[in-house]
Amino acid sequence: MQNIWIAFGLTAFAGLATGIGSIIAFTAKRTNYRFLSVATGFSAGVMLYVSFVEILFKGGEALAERYGDYWGGWLNTASFFGGILLIGLIDNLIPSAENPHEIHSEAETMPLHDPEAPQPAPAAATSEAGGDAPFGVHDHSAHHHKLMRMGLFTALAIGIHNFPEGLATFLAALDDPSLGVAIAVAIALHNIPEGISVSVPIFYATGDRKRAFIYSMLSGVAEPIGAGIGYLAIRIFMGDGGEIPSEIMGILFGGVAGIMVYISLDELLPTSRAYGKGHDSLFGLIAGMLVMAASLLLMR
Repeated sequence: MQNIWIAFGLTAFAGLATGIGSIIAFTAKRTNYRFLSVATGFSAGVMLYVSFVEILFKGGEALAERYGDYWGGWLNTASFFGGILLIGLIDNLIPSAENPHEIHSEAETMPLHDPEAPQPAPAAATSEAGGDAPFGVHDHSAHHHKLMRMGLFTALAIGIHNFPEGLATFLAALDDPSLGVAIAVAIALHNIPEGISVSVPIFYATGDRKRAFIYSMLSGVAEPIGAGIGYLAIRIFMGDGGEIPSEIMGILFGGVAGIMVYISLDELLPTSRAYGKGHDSLFGLIAGMLVMAASLLLMR
């Protein structure tokens, strides 16, 4: 029971890091894009290393215990690609108004923390507004409606993405709390720029910092909800000894590894490259792998 609460707490911490992104957007005088590049690269490094070296390996061990090396290996591989297929389907089916990891310029973020700063042109604030004309040429109410729609769709897209991330964090932390800490930190770093992406369009649509912050937080609530679904699954599949059957845990671990690899390759690395300069993303990636490798060795 104690491990369940630890796992749930770590998942909530990772998900609600979207609020940290919102706070940064409202308080930081200048966005440190190179830091975001290294941080997202670091997060990708942690996820990739732990997926291939630890989680996928644990899944294989658990399945081999039940089905033998041959069929256990096949099931582990199928679970891994099943996780990739699941998150890929989610990625393609959700509504999308903009890329949740799109970089926001200084002109866009300045009015969030400085009320006297000039408002940027619509082209800078949203790719959906269309055209390069200044605010005076467009109907403001229609433009604000588009911005609000963009912000809500971005929050929805991030929320749906965060659901399997929450399940991944919860399951890893439940099996090994120290491993769960590493994954929770990696996903929290990943969620910071997502919080910025929700806050920017909603602030411009409403002029309300509080509402922008609330929506950015709500987009991260999907992760503890994912943890709650994971807990219910444990209650359903729990064996007589109070543990999840090894074959169920093995399949879940394979799927979790696939989900994390997809997130790293499809979201984190492209975002890291976009925010950074030179080899920032590579430095972050290698640092994440190195820290994760050292942590696993020290925890043995």
